[in-house]
Amino acid sequence: MSAEPMALLAIVTMATMNYLMRAAGFWVMAHVPLTRRTQRMLEALPGSIVAATVLPIVARSGPAAAIAVAAAAGVMMLRGNSFLAVAVGVAAAALLRAAGIAF
Repeated sequence: MSAEPMALLAIVTMATMNYLMRAAGFWVMAHVPLTRRTQRMLEALPGSIVAATVLPIVARSGPAAAIAVAAAAGVMMLRGNSFLAVAVGVAAAALLRAAGIAF
């Protein structure tokens, strides 16, 4: 097999597995009783995922990344607008990088 069919096979396999994982999640949750504790856990899950994704990047990247993330978080808390928060975070990162504070 040449490289292109192998790449196509990899893409199709990953797409299929992605679909199956999502479908399995819906199937499993259909069989889980929705208690108050489960509901609180599901409500907290998006924040946990964001923290697990962002905090290692901030820890590796240093103070400039921490400042940019803090700026984005502050805008999100004050305005509740995720688009504006991302724009402020990117702008803060760009300004810090232009000022010579490396990431």
